[in-house]
Amino acid sequence: MRRLIVTADDFGAAAEVNEAVEIGHRDGVLTSASLMVAARGCADAVARARRLPKLRVGLHLVLVEGRPKLPANELPDLVTRDGLFRTDMAVMGAEIFFRPKVRRQLAAEIEAQFAAFAATGLPLDHANTHKHYHLHPTIAGLMLSIGARYGLRASRAPIEPRAILAAVDPAAAPRPAYVTEPWARQVRARYRRAGITVADQVFGLAWSGTMTTDRVAGILRRLPPGLSELYLHPATSGGFEGAVAGYDYAGELAALTAAQTRQALAGSGAEHGGFSDFV
Repeated sequence: MRRLIVTADDFGAAAEVNEAVEIGHRDGVLTSASLMVAARGCADAVARARRLPKLRVGLHLVLVEGRPKLPANELPDLVTRDGLFRTDMAVMGAEIFFRPKVRRQLAAEIEAQFAAFAATGLPLDHANTHKHYHLHPTIAGLMLSIGARYGLRASRAPIEPRAILAAVDPAAAPRPAYVTEPWARQVRARYRRAGITVADQVFGLAWSGTMTTDRVAGILRRLPPGLSELYLHPATSGGFEGAVAGYDYAGELAALTAAQTRQALAGSGAEHGGFSDFV
């Protein structure tokens, strides 16, 4: 049996992202979106989600390279002078691991973001993190324990079948994920032991920001058995606050709505929904 979740990350980042999520769900194969509760476009995203009852929405925890939910003065070790989260993930990760006061700040911010999502009234489909920061074992543990109080039932571990990517686009076949995959496997095992649903395979890591129609359709034609998550970063255009240079946002939206993609999905025979439809 093949089951598929198609997720848009960064929901709420900007109107351009929110509009793309609505288009991708209404006119394409998008079934799920991960919401940034402290981003400027959050209220607009929530309003759109309420108009789309079949769109499954989860929490996209932002703990790096973005806006916190708590006031900056309550997170002195996590934010910079401009009030935004730090971008030095490795150094910050070490401080999270070794410094109790940093962990307390982190726990408070994770709690605040889960509470903010709960306040929207939207059912919590899943939770994941910006930049996959929950591969850090301390963050993974806090997300698990705090999320349990808010009904967390599903998350993401980015374990990507590279052989499928090589078959889809041999000229752009990525190297093995030596850094992320061992941590992702640990997170998947840990979360499953806790009763959290995690997809068997995830697509979107190696070609983040460059998920073309050909690539998406090629993955769907080769979709393996089990539960798969395919995640993208669609937007109607780039240039918004937090946009990543080099990401083809409009191209990823086009991939979600293309006839080629819809045909490949139909041909796969996969059941298609959000985590809530499969847990």
